[in-house]
Amino acid sequence: MIAAESLDRRQLLKAATGLLTGLVVAGSPLAAIAQSRAWAIDLRALSSAEGATLAAMARTLFPHDKLDEVAYAQVIQAIDGEAQKDENTWRLLQVGLQEMPQDFAGLPEVQRVAALKKIESTTFFQTMRLKTVQYLYASPVAYAYFGYEGEAFSKGGYLLRGFNDLHWLPDVPREDSGPLPISR
Repeated sequence: MIAAESLDRRQLLKAATGLLTGLVVAGSPLAAIAQSRAWAIDLRALSSAEGATLAAMARTLFPHDKLDEVAYAQVIQAIDGEAQKDENTWRLLQVGLQEMPQDFAGLPEVQRVAALKKIESTTFFQTMRLKTVQYLYASPVAYAYFGYEGEAFSKGGYLLRGFNDLHWLPDVPREDSGPLPISR
């Protein structure tokens, strides 16, 4: 007999919402990259092993347990694109990768962190840290994971889109609310 995993209400709703969202956006470009846990990217300047090492580095620097691997893969794809266009970037990556342990991607997290601490003052480390921040948190996969709906200006701002519905805060007295908007 197979034991069923127990889900609380929040987990059930989250899973159902994710499933329904996946079905709704099945025709979108996001569906093409988020179809499975496995990822494959076309690397031009880096080898697959180098890409895996850099992906493990990115995940170790910015760990989000449930963020899909494809978000980290997109970071490496963008860095690979830069390395393909710029010889200095490619050289920096090659030198930095030589300073990494052989099987960095296969090491336990504690050992990966220790290895990164040894090189954190290098240009390679600082460049990877900066590039990972730039590309990881600008990814639609990360947006979905964090619940970020994108910029609000083109959608009329935040106030009238449900961001003023903090029911858990007490109402602010009228005299402390500032001037009323001008009606037209």
